[in-house]
Amino acid sequence: MESQDTSTSRRTAAKRKFLWRVRQKWKLLGLFEIDRDHEFYEFTCMLKEGLTSAVQVSIDNPHMGILSDPDFGAVLTQIHKGFEMKTFAAPVFAKFRSMLGMNEMEYQQSLSSEGFYLQFISNSKSKANFFLTNDKRIFLKTQEKREIKFLLSNLRSYIQHMEKYPHSLLVKFLGVHSIKIAHRQKKYFIIMQSVFYPDERIVARYDIKGCQVSRWTEPAPEGSNVIVVLKDLNFEGSTISLDQQRSWLIRQMTVDTEYLKSLNVLDYSLLVAHQPLHLDERRQSWSFANIILRTKKSMTGSASPSALVGSPAPGLLEEDATVLVAEMVSGTNETHIKEIPEVTVTARDSSSGSELDLADPTAQNRRLLPNFRNSLHVIDGAQSRYFVGIIDIFTVYGFRKKLEHLWKSIRYRGQSFSTVSPDKYAKRLCQWVDDHTV
Repeated sequence: MESQDTSTSRRTAAKRKFLWRVRQKWKLLGLFEIDRDHEFYEFTCMLKEGLTSAVQVSIDNPHMGILSDPDFGAVLTQIHKGFEMKTFAAPVFAKFRSMLGMNEMEYQQSLSSEGFYLQFISNSKSKANFFLTNDKRIFLKTQEKREIKFLLSNLRSYIQHMEKYPHSLLVKFLGVHSIKIAHRQKKYFIIMQSVFYPDERIVARYDIKGCQVSRWTEPAPEGSNVIVVLKDLNFEGSTISLDQQRSWLIRQMTVDTEYLKSLNVLDYSLLVAHQPLHLDERRQSWSFANIILRTKKSMTGSASPSALVGSPAPGLLEEDATVLVAEMVSGTNETHIKEIPEVTVTARDSSSGSELDLADPTAQNRRLLPNFRNSLHVIDGAQSRYFVGIIDIFTVYGFRKKLEHLWKSIRYRGQSFSTVSPDKYAKRLCQWVDDHTV
């Protein structure tokens, strides 16, 4: 009995020592390096090995031409020492990464870097495990099998939505995999582009659902390095100051939530973070040279995944440059450039081979992207830089959720809660954005 108590005491002391050492040594703002002493070290080493091999297949065998049904249903199985990894719809995700301007070698390097993966300990109710690559650019999250099936069954419509609206706020899914380690349960996981990247200067993060019940989180103590993702009630009294880009955000929220409504989903979150813009950043943003760089950044990219000859992505077509630059610059105190000559650009419909009319600059709700990393999720206001994205789109409004709605209607009478119909959920979240942006 005494021996057991001693053993338990030693384990507890070792655990305390490990956690203290992690927090003191790295101070990663709530992130913890998964080093050789960490419980997930072996698991993340297997992830690195498996993902490196999976991406190598895409590098060695790049998909050419139009995506077809077999590409969406493709399953690549690779056997490694001690585990098996499956990669789902690899040709589709490889094309989509290309559409986002992500090079396959660059993607592989992030996933397989010698640096340790990071574990994110969130205040979410989710039982999922969250990991980031060492450069914090890519997010990996374990998911239930039904959620994976839902994503794969709607992958074609997701890709079509991202083609139609290249500057969508929806999270960018980069891959779907499963891993089966000997004598353990199979795990499914998704790979996503991190909305909060780069995060070195972010001062506050929020998870917004547009309701009240259970939407308050105790903030971290002042001066603490622990990351706390705050919620709706924490945000009250604050605003997102976007000036000219406010109308773009409101319209894109409407477009994206309409798509999610068509999937019959709810309970997704709008992630919002902010950091102050330095004076030199505010000045540089509207310099002549920077406007040219931003316009080029918004115009360039690879062909869309499903089109034979796709429009440039992620976004701004050249004929939009005059309209957007004039609009954005006129909202500042200084006008560095008033016009960029128009250029006619066309895209080809993969199904009919006919040219599509892209003369309407608002057709895809494109914007002038900032000259900054992760630009699809970054919006610069007059004083602050905002990171914005919609995540967690897997909750279907089925029988169980309808029962939950009925129960909460009784339990929280007169209060707003998350479990409502997809139509109401979408409208309410859009209203939140409308109410909290200036």
